Amino acid sequence: MKKIITLVIVSALGGIFTLGAYKLMFEEEKPIIASSPETQATFLPTRNVGNLMYSNEAPDFTAAAENTVNAVVHVKNVTMSSGETSFQDFFYGRRSPHPQVGTGSGVIINADGYIITNNHVIKNAQELSVTLNNNKTYNAELIGADAKTDIALLKIEADTELPFVTFSDSDNAKIGEWVLAVGNPFNLTSTVTAGIISAKSRDLSGASTQSFIQTDAAVNPGNSGGALVNTNGELVGINTAISSQTGSYIGYSFAVPSNIAKKVIEDIMEYGNVQNGILGIQGGDLNSDLAEQLDIDETEGVYVGSVVEGSGADKAGLQKGDIIKEIDNKEVSKFSDLTGHLNAKRPNDIVRLKLSRDGELKTVSVTLAKNDTYVMPLVGRVKNTSQADLKKFKAKNGVKITQLNDEYAGYWEKNGVVKGCIITAINDEPVYSIDDVKNLIKNRSSYDALRIELINIDGEIERYNFR
Repeated sequence: MKKIITLVIVSALGGIFTLGAYKLMFEEEKPIIASSPETQATFLPTRNVGNLMYSNEAPDFTAAAENTVNAVVHVKNVTMSSGETSFQDFFYGRRSPHPQVGTGSGVIINADGYIITNNHVIKNAQELSVTLNNNKTYNAELIGADAKTDIALLKIEADTELPFVTFSDSDNAKIGEWVLAVGNPFNLTSTVTAGIISAKSRDLSGASTQSFIQTDAAVNPGNSGGALVNTNGELVGINTAISSQTGSYIGYSFAVPSNIAKKVIEDIMEYGNVQNGILGIQGGDLNSDLAEQLDIDETEGVYVGSVVEGSGADKAGLQKGDIIKEIDNKEVSKFSDLTGHLNAKRPNDIVRLKLSRDGELKTVSVTLAKNDTYVMPLVGRVKNTSQADLKKFKAKNGVKITQLNDEYAGYWEKNGVVKGCIITAINDEPVYSIDDVKNLIKNRSSYDALRIELINIDGEIERYNFR
């Protein structure tokens, strides 16, 4: 037995020796893989170490917040509502109106108690009250409002001078600049959130009528009408809207630029309404697809599709096909850039436009005109008439149709009503200007018929009755 065990051990040792000798003599040598010191070193915070040394240079919001919170107020709006018509109303009669309370924010803009807020915050108000940050409450008077810009002006009578926020030039606000949003979300007292300006000249309507400042400062229901301020505590904008499917903040908020808000309230205080300076063009944003259709190389700017007859643009020589590149030395890449600048202007203000025409740049000065057009329900756009227009149709008064409503254009044209025809009366009242048209439409109940008297292309007087 011992001999057998010895033989097995000797055989095993012989096999090990033979295998080792084979590997040593015949197998190719391979390198050992290991982590290199250089690879590990790339994870060291090289340049970041330097940046950390300057962390104390991050913006300090405390002074701006202290200067703003006491000038931002809580606005309460009491309206009378009957609610939506229900099935029970048909059996038991319509329920009597009951008070409904809405809330928002506002910004004190001078020591005398003038307050800016949003039009939608005070819309249809039966009672308005304002609560300051010190919990004092005052009745508020509505001085005026503008639905187009969503800006309203209130006034309270306080027993002392009030803290207020000063305006900054919103044209000078930069993308990436830090801002604070101050308001009363969810009926809380003044709340401050911080963010940056994400974009400028944002249009949410799709009709190029708006020019908001976009930020990522958290804004929620109740913030409407509150302040958007820079790190100096100066008013950059009035917080107005959020982009959300839930109704609460998810990343983007929008503010009316301070230049527009300031101009609107100055107009309300001086004239009682907003004075809009009209350039007098119709057009749209340029992009690659449109540039290809028009066979041009430009992809940025506002393409002039048509020029309104008798407007400032017409008198300055603007033409169809012009591309507006700048206004008052400010770049215009889309229509809302143009809209935002013009919304801070009045009739008779002069703006300088840089145009591209047939590949050549030229600069022209345009005197803005008062808006003499109005979009009339069912009909389309109308404007004040000239004596030549009235003489042509043998009319004593009226407004001129300049563009037919797209939905009803076929109906009107079939009855001989085209661009250039004259509307002489609405609801049996003669009209002499678009102001007459606005007032008659505004004072008309939604249940009333709309009666229109006009002169068609053949010079015949016709009357139409819409319900």
